[in-house]
Amino acid sequence: MLSEKSRPLIAATLPLVGSRLDAIAPNFYSRMLTARPELLNGLFSRANQNNGVQQKALAGSIAVFASALIADPDLVPETMLSRIAHKHTALGITEDQYQIVYKYLFEAIAEELADVITADIAQAWTEVYWLMADALIKIEKGLYSRQANDKMWMPWTVVEKNRAGTDAVTFVLEPADATPVTTARPGQFVSVRVALPDGLLQCRQYSLSADVESTTRRVFTTKRDDGGEVSPVLHRDVAVGDVVELSNPYGDVTLDGEGPVVFATAGIGCTPSASALRSLATSGTDREVLVLHAERNLEAWALREQMTLDVEAIPGAKLQLWFEEPSEGHHKGFMSLAGVDLPADSTVFLCGPLPFMKAIRNQAIDAGVPATKIHYEVFGSDFWLAGAAA
Repeated sequence: MLSEKSRPLIAATLPLVGSRLDAIAPNFYSRMLTARPELLNGLFSRANQNNGVQQKALAGSIAVFASALIADPDLVPETMLSRIAHKHTALGITEDQYQIVYKYLFEAIAEELADVITADIAQAWTEVYWLMADALIKIEKGLYSRQANDKMWMPWTVVEKNRAGTDAVTFVLEPADATPVTTARPGQFVSVRVALPDGLLQCRQYSLSADVESTTRRVFTTKRDDGGEVSPVLHRDVAVGDVVELSNPYGDVTLDGEGPVVFATAGIGCTPSASALRSLATSGTDREVLVLHAERNLEAWALREQMTLDVEAIPGAKLQLWFEEPSEGHHKGFMSLAGVDLPADSTVFLCGPLPFMKAIRNQAIDAGVPATKIHYEVFGSDFWLAGAAA
């Protein structure tokens, strides 16, 4: 609950703070990682630091949280906090690290707002920070408690490495030790940690693409990003028989409930929907299922065989495809919901490039799907949620 003393101060200064967050965020990260370089080893993404994505996500989340407290001091933006908490637990964020973040974040705020900040303003924003931090800590403790083990990283052996489409690879792994395995839910992801050529440990989240309920296998599919740091190592250097480190599964965009379901994906965004589709197929579902996928061409579709077979295994399931390059019997160009008969009362799951998800979400809403029944997964830092809510 935001105090009555702080609320008018936050309301008055939010526009100014918001306008300077693009400077505050990189200032903060520079301070923190200079003073605590060990945090870059296996925790923060060096690539996201270089391209500014992580800074945008931080800036947006703070602005959204503060805006929500002004609108209703007694409520917090649960969707945003849940998304952040799942990302945090997949990285092993601990309660004590919030104090580290606070120290360097508020040093950055003091410097960037030196011309206007007062003791009362600083105290008001401190209150906002700790309200957000305490809410996240509580959620994260709950998520950690659901694990089947008390470990952050576990060794898994690569037993298969299969080409998937033209530029992706599917990895199949089995436990390399006796650590109890946490059962995943369809749509969740795991963090994968590897050593880069310069020795720095880096981790990335990859959606599980099949067999999520298994306690003896992990399956994930990753597209090679030639400008990235982790996927090239996985594609080039990791071989069958090698051991890699995986986290427990996390992610709040999961297949739940009943009723019709629509999967609308593009490119490698098909991976979380593929795991949900596989779960439906193996469970003998009677739910109405519509799968919509967009791709450059048929050969590029990473999980073409798996998803096609699973659609065929579900009675009445339908599949529609869009290809930028013409393919007989399929739509040409970018996906559009115009002319698509969406099942009544359906839940829609989106995954793919951000412009694609924004466009399809708008089209689904125009078609009568309530915004609350449209779910999406962003690969990497989710600054769409923060920006949209702001």
